[in-house]
Amino acid sequence: MSNSEEPKVTTAPHIVKEELMAAGNWLKLEKTTYVDHAGSTRAWETVKRTTRQTNTEADGVGIIALLKRTLHKDCVVMVKQFRPPMGCHTLEFPAGLIDEGESAEAAALRELKEETGYKGEVVGITPVTCLDPGLSNCATQMVMVNINGDEGENINPTQQLEFVEVILLPIDEFQVKLDDLMKKEKIVVDAKVYIFAMGMVQAFFKPRELPVLKQ
Repeated sequence: MSNSEEPKVTTAPHIVKEELMAAGNWLKLEKTTYVDHAGSTRAWETVKRTTRQTNTEADGVGIIALLKRTLHKDCVVMVKQFRPPMGCHTLEFPAGLIDEGESAEAAALRELKEETGYKGEVVGITPVTCLDPGLSNCATQMVMVNINGDEGENINPTQQLEFVEVILLPIDEFQVKLDDLMKKEKIVVDAKVYIFAMGMVQAFFKPRELPVLKQ
């Protein structure tokens, strides 16, 4: 850089103010004024939930539930339901909002029971993660749950939500079964679900494709 050139000035991006534009029972739209890395003041339209509880950064939980039964393949527990914003049915992990004073783990077990009838055990949980950061500040925690399918209450589970259909997909054929469902009916698969399916393909099959294993 020559002596005549001015050094570039950078600024840590930060929020200046948030102004309410519209609000409903569950969502609100805000105008977010912020300063970008170049020091310019800009505006963004941000969607937020009105239901986030105090003392938590996550709005809700998603549950990756694995059903384990004797003499059966391990299956991922999915839920199919009509989603008005999509105008069609979707295939998703069980999920729901966190209630006041509730931990993510407790919320996951409650929502799993309500939506699928299954009782499980938490075996892992993610940090707080964002869902669609270009649109919303909505955040979630994904909770891993194992279900003992041989237990009495899990043999014939009773759902509390009639409009949700439970679908069991074998984990070793997860992506194939998802693709089959999408070919047979008008259904949209949640992005988190399909990414998980692609990860399962990598875990189960890709190591066999390494050059050293092909010799």
